[in-house]
Amino acid sequence: MLRIAIGCDHKGLNTKQFIISLIDKKGHTYQDFGCYTAESVDYPDIAQKVAEAVANGSTEPGILICDTGIGMSIAANKVKGIRAALCHDAFSARCARQHNNANILCLGAEQKQDTVRDIIEAFLATDFERGRHSRRVDKIIAMEE
Repeated sequence: MLRIAIGCDHKGLNTKQFIISLIDKKGHTYQDFGCYTAESVDYPDIAQKVAEAVANGSTEPGILICDTGIGMSIAANKVKGIRAALCHDAFSARCARQHNNANILCLGAEQKQDTVRDIIEAFLATDFERGRHSRRVDKIIAMEE
C-alpha cells in the first residue's frame, strides 16, 4: 500500500478528483495538498508542498496536475531529492519509474480519463529497475550537491 501525495492547480481539480477515486479503488491512501476549489491558485505553491512531502519521506510517490503538467514538473524538480516526470502515456510512466526512479508523476489536466487511468496504473505498479539505471540516477542526485 502506498501513501501518495497529490495536488493540483485550479485547472487540474477535476482530474485530481478522478485520480483520488482511482487511488481509493486500489486501496492506497493519499494526502491531498490542494487545491480544493476552482478558484485560481499558483501551481508552484502546490508543487512545493507535494515535493517536500515526498522528499522528506512522509509520502511517496507524488502526483501533480496542472493545465499542461509542465509548470508542476518544473516547480517540483526544484526541490532537492525530487525526480518529477511529465508523462503523457503508460509507456512514459513505466519508463519514468523503471529508468529514472521518478518519485512524482506530473499530468496535464486535459487528458482523457482512460489515458489518466492507464498512466496512474503504470506509474504506481512499476518499480525502479536499478542496475545500469542506478548509476545514472546517482549522477542526477549528485548534481543537486
